[in-house]
Amino acid sequence: MSSRYERMKYIRCGQSGLKLPTLSLGGWHNFEHLEKARALTLTAWDLGITHFDFANNYGPPPGSAEENFGRILKSDLAAHRDELIISTKAGYTMWDGPYGDWGSKKYLTTSLHQSLRRLQIDYVDIFYSHRFDPETPLEETMGALAQAIREGKALYAGLSNYPAKAVKKAAKIMDRLDMPLIIHQCRYNMLERGIEQEVFQETADKGMGMIVFCPLAQGLLTDRYLNGIPDDARAANPASFLKAGRITPKLVETLNKLNSLAQGRGQSLARMALNWILRDRRVASLLIGASKPQQILDCAAVLNDELFTAEELRRIEGILAELHPTAAPLLRPLSRTPAKKTTTPSS
Repeated sequence: MSSRYERMKYIRCGQSGLKLPTLSLGGWHNFEHLEKARALTLTAWDLGITHFDFANNYGPPPGSAEENFGRILKSDLAAHRDELIISTKAGYTMWDGPYGDWGSKKYLTTSLHQSLRRLQIDYVDIFYSHRFDPETPLEETMGALAQAIREGKALYAGLSNYPAKAVKKAAKIMDRLDMPLIIHQCRYNMLERGIEQEVFQETADKGMGMIVFCPLAQGLLTDRYLNGIPDDARAANPASFLKAGRITPKLVETLNKLNSLAQGRGQSLARMALNWILRDRRVASLLIGASKPQQILDCAAVLNDELFTAEELRRIEGILAELHPTAAPLLRPLSRTPAKKTTTPSS
């Protein structure tokens, strides 16, 4: 076995036969430049990260992330295609007019064809409906996913950002089509826990694995904002998705308390935040974004970290409750079998 596979832990995705690496790499605004994307991809690959996640509109410009990964795949990883999990999504605006957005069969089918051309491959391993469309019949949206599998253009189907009731209905439709959904991708981290109850549970009840994105809350759960907003931080850029108004004195206080707890565990705040998500056995993978290869190495160090004690989890809940007093804590005790020690570099 290659040493890369000894470095990574792989987790079964729900009730499917597919195993995902504990960490997956997302290509959003970090894949707009080819050489940068190549460095990120090859660093991840050397660490045993086999899953690379995209969407039709990732860039900028939209589609450039898939185009660059397609070039990297052809030049560096062509011999390893069967060892990779490549996913893409459609659901947000990609082109003008009534057929370039949401969840119609027209849009999903056309978008997948375009993604395959950009990626320079015959099929994706996972094709997602990127968001729930309240105006298109769910039967049509799910039918488009099922058709992609029947035509051999996708191996598995998944959902992204779906509310709990839509997850339940979509899963029933796909079961009737004999094309079960295997995965649900949602935003989740210590600071954003809205899916923790109904969405998480409905996803698990339907036999689907959960992959979470923004596990570090766009960099908030790192050491970048412990003293407010640095001049070169993402939140200092008015065009950023992370707005400066979110960095309140109360949030900074919370981040520092969490950081102190992380230091007591001998790890960074970022690693503790990742480890905290992995405490939940329903999570199949963490979808990380990175702008530098070292950030991937730092995230991968979570595989060496110890599990939380019950007291540490209680302390974390107490700190987070101070920030969001009305937020309900996780009700069911969840744990994961400790991962074996690896040779992954530490941060």
